[in-house]
Amino acid sequence: MLVRDGWLEGAPRCLSAHCNERPSDDISLLVIHNISLPPGEFGGGYVQSFFQGELDPAQHPYFADIASLRVSAHFLIERDGLVTQFVSCDRRAWHAGASRYAGRDNCNDFSIGIELEGTDELAYTDAQYAALLALTKALQAAYPAITNSRITGHEFIAPGRKSDPGIAFDWQRYLSALKGVS
Repeated sequence: MLVRDGWLEGAPRCLSAHCNERPSDDISLLVIHNISLPPGEFGGGYVQSFFQGELDPAQHPYFADIASLRVSAHFLIERDGLVTQFVSCDRRAWHAGASRYAGRDNCNDFSIGIELEGTDELAYTDAQYAALLALTKALQAAYPAITNSRITGHEFIAPGRKSDPGIAFDWQRYLSALKGVS
């Protein structure tokens, strides 16, 4: 994988307007999330529609409460490992909300957000871990300020408000693979 000019080469793009300019060129944090729409269900293209502001509230009762939200992420990794990009890494995606990392507020300003299709409690797939590892390495090559110590979960930058990627995410597996430890 290779990130060039903010875009992951070869990845499908599903462009979201839910983004804006970053206040600076500082891109120094990677935030891991999870999402499933409706909650606990996978596939169907609902996450893509949600990030594009095109989620039909009539398709599921849960959607009526969220369809008007303006949310996005830079990337989504589906259960089969497919990586889709919604926002250029050089722009601010709206994934973290009210957040704080290392004494600094507004993590969207300086972070890249990756959504894993999943839930807090359901194990992520081997294909997702492989794609996340490859994507992380590509992002670190393009944005060297994203060191292994500057990778976090949504739950850690918005404690009490968010719980993802949750207890099902194997941080040791992921971070050990990044360090080349088996």
